[in-house]
Amino acid sequence: MIVIMGAAGATGGATLRSLAAMGAPARVLSRDPARLAASLDEHTRRLAEPVFADAADPESLRNALRGAHQLFLTMANGPQQVEHELRAIDVARECGVEHIVKISAPAAEPLSPVAVSRGHHLIEEHLRTPAATPTATPTTTILRPYAFMQKLLLLAPGIAAAGVVHGTMERARCNYIDVRDIGDIAADVLTRPELAGGTYELTGGRAYSHAELTGLLAELLGRPVRYVDLSPDELREHLMTRAGMPEWLATHVVEIQRLAVHRKEEPDPTITRLTGRVPRTLPAFLEEHLPLFR
Repeated sequence: MIVIMGAAGATGGATLRSLAAMGAPARVLSRDPARLAASLDEHTRRLAEPVFADAADPESLRNALRGAHQLFLTMANGPQQVEHELRAIDVARECGVEHIVKISAPAAEPLSPVAVSRGHHLIEEHLRTPAATPTATPTTTILRPYAFMQKLLLLAPGIAAAGVVHGTMERARCNYIDVRDIGDIAADVLTRPELAGGTYELTGGRAYSHAELTGLLAELLGRPVRYVDLSPDELREHLMTRAGMPEWLATHVVEIQRLAVHRKEEPDPTITRLTGRVPRTLPAFLEEHLPLFR
């Protein structure tokens, strides 16, 4: 029994669809199971078992994880992420889950310049800490994907209206990855025992600067699209006042962009090594969603 916690989100949903494509059933946890079920395509719905669970409610987690062998754990970044994921891990151990696959982040280190990555480090360390009894210590697989291509769709309104992308990346390049590739890798890890227990960095096949990104969009749209580089403080203010982001999220966006400036990002071959195919490309992704940018 595979349980997906976070099936309504980007990586959880992609993992569920990849498992369904393999014909593998999964129990999917949600605070609103009926709404989640209604959002699934017919094929995926037939293979999914929606069950109520709330990360803040340990008893609901126990009920949802009863009989589970594997847990795919992903939660939205936020102030309560560490608390909720630690609770889910502890309950999974109580329930005898044998394998936990966690979506983490690059630079998951104790002194990471990205606050969310520091949180992921704490969760990873908790996963690695032996439980009170050996039988309660599940195998752990860590997936560390870089920036999701799907997040670029948040730029679409500004590009459609003004042909502008704001950032604070200077000339640095970013390792974009399509969440569908993350879902494929997660499904492989959940269904191929020989892959369990690893830590995998996940990227697309090429890193792009913001200038290169806007150049791609300009070529596809047939009109100018320009990148405006701001200071970190200017971008944080722009995201809060113009995009309506809460302060913690605006700060997170700034931190991950500055991380790319200070640590050169290079494509990682993990996806090709594990799947035998190249990752989905950024130009193909942008072309697929081009109407949103017009």
